[in-house]
Amino acid sequence: MRAVLSAFLIFALAPLAAAQTFETEATHAVIYDVETDTVLWSHNGDEPMPPASMSKLMTILMAFEAIDEGRLSLDDELPVSEEAWRRGGSASGSSTMFLDVNSRARVDDLLRGIIVQSGNDACIVIAEALGGTEANFAAMMTDRARELGLTSASFANSTGWPDPQQRISALDLARLAAIIIEEHPDLYEIYAEREFTYNGIRQFNRNPLLGVFDGADGLKTGHTSESGYGLVGSAVRDGQRRIIVFNGMGSERARASEAERLMRASFAEFAVYDLFEAGAEVGRAELFMGREADVALVTSEPISVGLSRAARREMSVAVVYEGPVPAPVAEGDVIAHLVVEAPGYDTQRFPLVAAAGVDRKGMFGRAADALVHLIRG
Repeated sequence: MRAVLSAFLIFALAPLAAAQTFETEATHAVIYDVETDTVLWSHNGDEPMPPASMSKLMTILMAFEAIDEGRLSLDDELPVSEEAWRRGGSASGSSTMFLDVNSRARVDDLLRGIIVQSGNDACIVIAEALGGTEANFAAMMTDRARELGLTSASFANSTGWPDPQQRISALDLARLAAIIIEEHPDLYEIYAEREFTYNGIRQFNRNPLLGVFDGADGLKTGHTSESGYGLVGSAVRDGQRRIIVFNGMGSERARASEAERLMRASFAEFAVYDLFEAGAEVGRAELFMGREADVALVTSEPISVGLSRAARREMSVAVVYEGPVPAPVAEGDVIAHLVVEAPGYDTQRFPLVAAAGVDRKGMFGRAADALVHLIRG
């Protein structure tokens, strides 16, 4: 038999109106709260997608980690190979920081060439310095991403150039951005720079949020014919940091408009709601043949959910378990779940554990319970 217990009445809010689901024209999108590692909203956010130049975030993370570990220095001068110049530089006609073939470039400049100017040539120089070849570096990128738990990620190159193996989800891009921000705060400041001049050529940061949205300080745009126009953006307001990721917009103008709309919504229309602290009693579960009739159900960790404010008004919370639960029950056993549902969101389930151990009744007690159970059907 499936037992369903209503949660505390604090959540039984009367719906004011049918909650409107938040929508976007992007093919993939995520709104993410950094402090709590909470997805506030997702549209195909778990689906691997072609990231275009947004995959340069992984290239940059690899460079930042090499600097922190002493394998690279900001003052190091790295060689610009013909491969980097031809495939990623001015000869290719693509995004470039205009490195000269067979020259040398400081790591400090190369980072800005990637972050501010989206230079493919700078990416390949970094890749060859750390991996020997770009292909080997791409394999290193994939391995490192998996180590970090970014399971959707696979990389074929350092630049985001179209390739069937170049894939990552919007959610993993958000988590990758959060790692860069939290683990490398000093180097992350480069992402807020509005322009960079190299080789006498002045180029401007393509992030449409910089200078438009108060608190915006990163991160990276992307565009190919396969991916459409996308962005990983981040901003801080009132001590809260939000990251938005979206892809598949039809034009640069549409990207700029959607970037501002999503970022404003991330603060104005979405929030993280704390439901229960760790160890909070949420309900009780009926026991079968236990020395106690029931047992308290408690949370094993804090429970929070990210929702739009409209969906929060129609959120429902319930304790669900298959019961009565047969004894014996050990303290800490997962015997129920807290189920949270809201319009436009997937159902979320959180484990609830027994607050104490309960032994099974003795032989005569079990016989009496079995008789009562038989009589009641």
